[in-house]
Amino acid sequence: QVQLVESGGGLVQAGASLRLSCVASGRTISGYAMGWFRQAPGKERECVAAISWSGGNTYYQDSVKGRFTISRDNAKNTMYLQMNSLKPEDTAVYSCAADSVWSTSRVVTNRGSYDYWGQGTQVTVSS
Repeated sequence: QVQLVESGGGLVQAGASLRLSCVASGRTISGYAMGWFRQAPGKERECVAAISWSGGNTYYQDSVKGRFTISRDNAKNTMYLQMNSLKPEDTAVYSCAADSVWSTSRVVTNRGSYDYWGQGTQVTVSS
């Protein structure tokens, strides 16, 4: 089993930055694609960004392109989401996820493909 724990959320003003972290434990995540999802009240959970195990392939939702950067440090079993120029519409619970299908280059955006999820961290952006 893999346990994922997010941190770094909080309440900020529009235009501010936050960096989310997702630490994996329990077993190696070698070869696992990972992603960041968010869910706002009354809305479906959506993929914000995703990254291959190698880090060489990434995906960003159009609304965050140029503002968010996903990265990972496999030696630390940690994934990050740097969020800049935050907007009120970025307010949501952000969760990280890992897909156990082994691949070095695969990027996964379908939430149904992910096997492991963190508990989520709240990000609130005030106007």
